[in-house]
Amino acid sequence: MTTEQMTGAQALVRALENVGVDTVFGIPGGAILPAYDPLFDSRKIRHILVRHEQGAGHAAQGYAQVTGKVGVCMATSGPGATNLVTPISDAYMDSVPMVAITGQVATSLIGTDGFQEADISGITMPITKHNFLVTKAEDIGRTIVEAFHIASTGRPGPVLVDIAKDALQATFDFEWPVQMRLPGYRPVTRPHSKQVREAAKLIVESSRPVLYVGGGVLKANAAAELKVLAELTGAPVVTTLMAKGALPDSHPLHMGMPGMHGGVGAVGALQRSDLLVALGARFDDRVTGKLDGFAPNAKVVHADIDPAEISKNRQADVPIVGDAREVIADLIVAIQAEHDAGRRGDYTDWWRQLDAWRDTYPLGYDLPEDGTLSPQFVIERIGQLAGPEAYYVAGVGQHQMWAAQFIKYERPGAFLNSGGAGTMGYSVPAAMGAKVGKPDSAVWSIDGDGCFQMTNQELATCAIEGIPIKVAVINNGNLGMVRQWQTLFYNERYSNTNLHSRRIPDFVKLAEAYGCIGLRCERPEDVDAVIAKAMEINDVPVIIDFVVHQDAMVWPMVAAGTTNDDIKIARDMAPDWENGD
Repeated sequence: MTTEQMTGAQALVRALENVGVDTVFGIPGGAILPAYDPLFDSRKIRHILVRHEQGAGHAAQGYAQVTGKVGVCMATSGPGATNLVTPISDAYMDSVPMVAITGQVATSLIGTDGFQEADISGITMPITKHNFLVTKAEDIGRTIVEAFHIASTGRPGPVLVDIAKDALQATFDFEWPVQMRLPGYRPVTRPHSKQVREAAKLIVESSRPVLYVGGGVLKANAAAELKVLAELTGAPVVTTLMAKGALPDSHPLHMGMPGMHGGVGAVGALQRSDLLVALGARFDDRVTGKLDGFAPNAKVVHADIDPAEISKNRQADVPIVGDAREVIADLIVAIQAEHDAGRRGDYTDWWRQLDAWRDTYPLGYDLPEDGTLSPQFVIERIGQLAGPEAYYVAGVGQHQMWAAQFIKYERPGAFLNSGGAGTMGYSVPAAMGAKVGKPDSAVWSIDGDGCFQMTNQELATCAIEGIPIKVAVINNGNLGMVRQWQTLFYNERYSNTNLHSRRIPDFVKLAEAYGCIGLRCERPEDVDAVIAKAMEINDVPVIIDFVVHQDAMVWPMVAAGTTNDDIKIARDMAPDWENGD
């Protein structure tokens, strides 16, 4: 153990270096300012000065999602800290490992409504995995180690470390390494063998099983194991919005994405199944639709590392607590034992029905009759031209769903989006963070004109810091998903959804003002050339204003409050569930 006298601020920077941090996204301010002085001297940590704290949080998310490391953001007290609330909530919903470090007013001012004081620990208590208020310099090193351990183990998530200004300024004897004090924190990763054997027994006895795969499989780096399990059982696989790429879209056992805007085949597979094997999924309402009508005849095997998720929304017949990778690995062994004993599932009739749905109701779209740009076509061509090795970071709304539907994901981790919180403004800063984490990979932000205008100030950060992301703005001049709902459910009364963004602002001029390259595409015949031009530019950010048809709709669709059986494939069209034709 080494001992060295230093300030709390120096201890913070040293601890961050010692736990392996190489990048921090943040903005300085009064309460956190003492930490920025030693940060100036760090040779191990790159600080990226963002233009808004929300951008810092989403950038830390994007960085974490592509690297597998803990993302780090930093802000000052009061409004600096509260501006982190949205990305913290987003990271909590999507289980992203992140540590948010905030300055707090001096200990003597806490509770007095001091200048720029906010109880950020209390504010974020429901949306963090854990949070700390540090008032003593000697606690800083240990707290950082604990925060990173909590954020990255078990079910990943955000941890807040709020540090009083006087703790950052105090001098003490810093010791390293430190011992964690987390007596009540013991995440279970190994599944119970009896439960695994019971799950294997149900799988081979069922006639219509489905592997219902959620984002936990990606968090556990279990894509390889999932492929083995799927091929061993021969069962169909559906991957949620947060699990895209866990099984390649091209794999014959993959039925696609389920849910509100999922494919008919994937939705039908869940609805008509007799066994759901949920792996790292949480039975989110966007997947289940009206819960009491979801997969009514299915037994449920529910495996999750978070015991609080099991039976939270749907009662599990076989609950399994454990890391998805270890659960799947043990399931493979148990199912192989069943096969060796002569017990094997027969899914011939099941696949006959699944193939009928898949062949009859493939994902597709109509081209606009007036010759204007189809947003689905634009996104599909970006995916085809940029290829499976690129990263795609979607905002929230119609373009998010089209990015999930029409880009083919052949590897885990290629698709980043705000799934649980549905945060507009996520895409540009998250793409920035992803590009920092994977500087040699192409990173495409697929954004809407509404989302883009919430956080596009981070283009300045990208230009100054040399972070050459590519942004495809799907510009329909409206809040597209809200307009779709107004079309379908509000008699086409378009109240406050027209952004007028075909005229204000001019996205090409805006891009240029931020030191980026701005391009515009308005004709289908120009799409490939414009994408190709963007792909040739790799030293500055590129923004493409794709001016698309304003009335394109996301189909299929399960309306809120209805069951998945009520899925529509077009405005007044529903699938024939029984015949698949």
